[in-house]
Amino acid sequence: MSAHQAIYPIRTMARVLKVSASGYYAWRSRPASERAPTDADLTRRIRTIHVGSHGTYGAPRIHAELKAEGMAIGKKRVARLMKVASIAGVSRRRSVQTTRRDPNHRSASDLVRRNFTAKRPNELWVADITFLPTLAGFLFLAVVLDVWSRRIVGWSFSAGLKTRVVLDALDMGLAARKPGSVIHHSDRGSQYTSVAFGSRCKEAGVRPSTGSVGDAYDNAMCESFFATLECELLDRRRFRSHSEARMAVFHFIEGFYNPSRRHSALGYLSPIEYERIHDELNETA
Repeated sequence: MSAHQAIYPIRTMARVLKVSASGYYAWRSRPASERAPTDADLTRRIRTIHVGSHGTYGAPRIHAELKAEGMAIGKKRVARLMKVASIAGVSRRRSVQTTRRDPNHRSASDLVRRNFTAKRPNELWVADITFLPTLAGFLFLAVVLDVWSRRIVGWSFSAGLKTRVVLDALDMGLAARKPGSVIHHSDRGSQYTSVAFGSRCKEAGVRPSTGSVGDAYDNAMCESFFATLECELLDRRRFRSHSEARMAVFHFIEGFYNPSRRHSALGYLSPIEYERIHDELNETA
């Protein structure tokens, strides 16, 4: 009512809203509560964190960010202030199947059996392919994710679903992490069951593992990353070209997801922060 009193009379708005004009005047003259200034400051900080997350964080991750800054505040209070200020995170959409099985290819055994846990880095990697819609046509993205820290260790783009895209993502992970005998788990898409991919795994000492084609439960962790990517980037952008999509995904992975995005499974740490703390603890042990 205060925001529109220059346009409409208070009594008219009170009648439309079915409240008393005297009640409104009593509320306006009432002094602010002791918590009101604190709530206002906190709401400004919440809004800053929300903007810093590219508008993706909901109450749990914003609460974790505030906690990391040393603020003692309840999660319910954060949720209440976000609701009042109309600040909200984003919701995920359903995933889309991009891989197809080739009956002429022999797939590797399933070494994971839906047990997506790892006690150390480079023990288990998961991999998959998704597509990025652009005005210039689909661009395909292959990723390799370390289960232990949820970090994307390898990724690659291609205009077509060729084996080269998964080989490039694997090679990036191998160059960055130099694993000893890592399990590489994927679905049974033709790219991952090809002779070229099997040969590269054997050459690098990688143990290939495959689940089912198009079964989200057989590669749940990679599906979860793609759902995050779609929800927090792809659903909110329209790309005019492949190069524009490549740049946006690069900034999402290396500028936000790996170094900053908080994961509930990691105690609301980012993948890089989780790895850094682990390294520091090992150095002092």
